[in-house]
Amino acid sequence: MTYATQLMMTLPELVLTGGALALMMAAAWGAGARAVGWTAVAVLLGAGIALAGPASAGGEAFYGLYKADAFATFGKVLIYGAAAAAIIMAPGFFERTRGEALRAEYPVLILLAAVGMGMMVSAGDMLTLYVGLELQSLAAYVLASFMRRDQRSAEAGLKYFVLGALASGILLYGISLVYGFSGTTLFDAVATAYAGEHGKGLLFGLVFVFTGLAFKMSAVPFHMWTPDVYEGAPTPVTAFFGSAPKVAAILLAVRVAVEAMGPAIADWRQIVIFASLASIVLGAAGAIGQSNIKRLLAYSSINNVGFALVGLAAGTAQGVSAVLSYMAIYVVMTIGSFLIVLQMRDEDGQPVETVASLSGLSRTRPGLAFALAVMMFSLAGIPPLFGFYAKFAVFTAAVQAGLFAYAAIGIALSVIGAYYYLRIVKIMYFDDPAPAFGRSDDRIEGGLIAASAAFLSPLGYLLIPALAAWSQTAAKALF
Repeated sequence: MTYATQLMMTLPELVLTGGALALMMAAAWGAGARAVGWTAVAVLLGAGIALAGPASAGGEAFYGLYKADAFATFGKVLIYGAAAAAIIMAPGFFERTRGEALRAEYPVLILLAAVGMGMMVSAGDMLTLYVGLELQSLAAYVLASFMRRDQRSAEAGLKYFVLGALASGILLYGISLVYGFSGTTLFDAVATAYAGEHGKGLLFGLVFVFTGLAFKMSAVPFHMWTPDVYEGAPTPVTAFFGSAPKVAAILLAVRVAVEAMGPAIADWRQIVIFASLASIVLGAAGAIGQSNIKRLLAYSSINNVGFALVGLAAGTAQGVSAVLSYMAIYVVMTIGSFLIVLQMRDEDGQPVETVASLSGLSRTRPGLAFALAVMMFSLAGIPPLFGFYAKFAVFTAAVQAGLFAYAAIGIALSVIGAYYYLRIVKIMYFDDPAPAFGRSDDRIEGGLIAASAAFLSPLGYLLIPALAAWSQTAAKALF
């Protein structure tokens, strides 16, 4: 395979890198933030188009360091879509927030994070994994503290940086153990080491690697940073954190579990099942007493990570397919929910983040209340909304893998999570009206909310054949 062919497999990352560097120079020469933002969206679209070539099924590049397959393509489509939504959401938020202005660095940082996330889902080696993860994390630390005059944003960035550095150290230590006891960092060769007689060294390496990845996906017990960072970061950044990096982290964990550590499924399945059930319980219980809508959605994301891990615990192609379908639906639910949070503003245009401010929303903003109800019912997995299909898919995979008790416990625990979602609906439709939110004339945000609600409505079931076929094709690439 020629060097040029291998470079073509990485074309999406090359497009994003070139676009980010060009936009950085344009910003330095005085280009407006809005122009840079829309150009960044076009760059993401270009990277998505680049996935149609060798980047979608070209195989391995650079001696196995990088993998261009259907699995990576699925993840990158979700990542680029979520990144574009986070860029589109930003101008209105910063224009209406007193004392803040959107700077051109914001879309550039999103593009650089997308490069890192693309490397993560295409990783075929532990070192590629680490480089991609750190590139994404470095951009995320800056984004979390993007509002320099807001003490909460600065605090969120600092907490994310300190805890992220700790998790990176744990992950790197795990990688060093795997390398030390297997003699390689390539996933395929690591799998060979796990398939043979392996001692406690490789087992400890497995534990530390999954610990580092659990932090990145905010799975219990490494979730502690999530509520504070989600609350303190600017809302468009929070929407980004809750979607694209979450997809990258979970898909990376799936690739590592299946490709690098597949023969050790009996070892890592225990870790995944514990993290899954603990995330479902703590995500649901922690959200019940929250008065801030962004903190509530942070615990909701922890809860949803637990459900996504149910498919990974199955360890089958159907389980991986269910995880991919779950993440596709989850991204829309998350983006839609945070778009509605952007609409929560007083008459002066300042953000209002309390759950109590939603009281009686059905009488003051009936359309917004209906859209938020669709998001909440879908996140709760209540039929006939599309979120029900996501949970149904992962639990079906667990049952077919013989994990009957695990699936039964997970289904029972999902009832706890339904409580706080239904509480939001009750507050909107049955409580006395709070002061009305200020009107928004942002048609783009309104259109995205409507599109998200339509996708999550029963109309979404029309997409099941296409989504199932696409996710199954992507899952088979790992087997």
